[in-house]
Amino acid sequence: MSRLPDTVDTYLLRGCGRCELFDSPACKVNRWRTELEVLRAIMQSTELTEEVKWGVPCYTLNGKNVVLFGALKESVSISFLNGALLNDPAGILQKAGENSQVDRLLRFTHIDQIVDATEAILDFAQQAIAYTAAGKKVERQAVKVELPEEFVAAFQDMPGLERAFYALTPGRQRGYLLHFSQAKQSTTRAARIAKSADAILRGKGLME
Repeated sequence: MSRLPDTVDTYLLRGCGRCELFDSPACKVNRWRTELEVLRAIMQSTELTEEVKWGVPCYTLNGKNVVLFGALKESVSISFLNGALLNDPAGILQKAGENSQVDRLLRFTHIDQIVDATEAILDFAQQAIAYTAAGKKVERQAVKVELPEEFVAAFQDMPGLERAFYALTPGRQRGYLLHFSQAKQSTTRAARIAKSADAILRGKGLME
């Protein structure tokens, strides 16, 4: 049975359910609960619908994902899922990752930072709502990601892994390859591959 939370209330009380720290004092959600509650209140003041996806709070418009947030080790973040479209004259939005073409986010380490940024967060949310309602999306550019040699080796060691990987959608394939390739050490890449193998064999994406 999945332990992923089905409501934001459960998420705030127990965590995202994606690691062994779920429902324990060490869960990162505990550290940032107050900040997460403030972000939640800001999002609840918009017309977006509150849901939980991938174990974290997600705010949608007519079933389309617009905003999500969650607890990281050193900060709490709010992500705008087509954030590259947003007008950001102050330049405060950050890329979700080095290779991110679409998502943009804000990271916070103290509740006062969120309070000070409330107006900007609401402005970004309203822009995102308008873009989503209009059906606008960021046009992705093709990014070639090489297969790590550790992944090629895993194809030989785990029957069916290669076939299962290439049966995934291109987006899911790219997500895994970026996740594996961003690890600098071979042992870390191999560990990430081993941890992801079961999900790949089940046809799941990295965050599913």
